[in-house]
Amino acid sequence: MPAHDRLDPSDPPVGPATVYLIVGLPGAGKTTRAKELEVSASALRLTPDEWQLMLFGDQNPPDKRDLVEGKLVQIGMRAAELGTDVVFDFGFWGTDERSALRWIAGAVGARSQVVYLPVDHEEQRRRVTRRFAATPDQTFHMSDVELEQWRGQFQAPDDEELRGGRIPPVPPGHATWSEWASQRWPSLPDQYARRTDV
Repeated sequence: MPAHDRLDPSDPPVGPATVYLIVGLPGAGKTTRAKELEVSASALRLTPDEWQLMLFGDQNPPDKRDLVEGKLVQIGMRAAELGTDVVFDFGFWGTDERSALRWIAGAVGARSQVVYLPVDHEEQRRRVTRRFAATPDQTFHMSDVELEQWRGQFQAPDDEELRGGRIPPVPPGHATWSEWASQRWPSLPDQYARRTDV
């Protein structure tokens, strides 16, 4: 099998790095899956919640989240460029977010894989409640209203995206996905467009 077709994270690290995008709502099991990939793929795991808690405690300021994520994307894509598999444990509720990072992964010579973890509302509520009760210092409180609001904002990946199919065109008003990403995550420089004409 050619190195670029490697899909099993337990295979030896031959060929380009893989960038795993962990997709799902709170309570879907994203960090558990990310930690599994961290071990099985010998990957660098980047989980924004851990950084937010370390930097800001339980305040979780929303105006800092995008800045933290942008720096983690920059670090992760550099690691992928150097040949290290990377797990972005972000949730990635929007198709555009995933498309941008799939595009950037290609620009740095890596492949990408969307890992989707669906969860129904009742199970999500149970998991979120249980997690906060057991480890309040490792998570944030989430209300029923927030969970419903977030579910309404979530755009689940379709089959083509899960298969690693074609990346859609960049939204109007943007020249490249790199430019789009630098506006989505203000701390992420628009540095990838010059590397490829994908």
